[in-house]
Amino acid sequence: MHIERSGSTCGATVHGVDLSGPLDSELISEIRSAWLKHRVLAFADQSMDDDALERLTIAMGGFGEDPYFAPIEGREHIAAILREADETSPLFAEKWHSDWSFLPDPPAGTCLMAVDIPSTGGDTLFADQIAAFAALPEDRKTQLRRLNAVHSAIYAYSPDGEYGERDKGRSMAIRPDESARQSHVHPLIRQHPETGEEAIFSTLGYIVGIEGMAQNDAFALLAELAQWQSRDEFVYSHKWQPGMVVMWDNRSVLHRATGGYEGQRRELHRTTIAAWKP
Repeated sequence: MHIERSGSTCGATVHGVDLSGPLDSELISEIRSAWLKHRVLAFADQSMDDDALERLTIAMGGFGEDPYFAPIEGREHIAAILREADETSPLFAEKWHSDWSFLPDPPAGTCLMAVDIPSTGGDTLFADQIAAFAALPEDRKTQLRRLNAVHSAIYAYSPDGEYGERDKGRSMAIRPDESARQSHVHPLIRQHPETGEEAIFSTLGYIVGIEGMAQNDAFALLAELAQWQSRDEFVYSHKWQPGMVVMWDNRSVLHRATGGYEGQRRELHRTTIAAWKP
């Protein structure tokens, strides 16, 4: 296994590994170690199918919950991140986020497998939240450590949210629901359960408030922090290639989609890695 670093604070490409067949414990241990170190791993030149994607997800911790995606036909835990060539709906997931941070037990990670990659555009951006927190002044770190954030999917997946009943002409099988109005509280600064590193957890959008803080003050703080979280020095821009699989750590990075492939079809198959249990 050879690892090529991205040159950013996170992200690396793994060469010399075949994920299409059985995955022994020694290989998974190596992959996990690299994943925790680099936070985002891209596996180049793979020949994987959906069975192989599921095997990798199980080996990395099992399937997490995907509350607002319908799975692809014949599968329970794989969703299609899909945009047809003639689609005109707003780009999906173009805002910074940590997947499903609003759940009681947010997932450890996400896997994406290339199915149909356009010739241009469609990069995925990742923002390193361990590096972002580490670069803050000490007094700011102390302030943020005291705060608990209120997370909810209300603005995205409730019936009147961004991907709700008014969202028309979308290829993806998104299923909004009233449950998106629920909220759960997580520390704004979370200690990574496997490495002990501190990271800013999630961002404005899935975070809808701060416990004990007036809403105007909370949004002002979150908006200011969001600008810091996505500064260029913390961002890795990943360029997709056919046959590529990318796996990222939701506990330590934010991510967002980009466009630039108008008139071309793009499809990736996605699984969610369950919250890590010691």
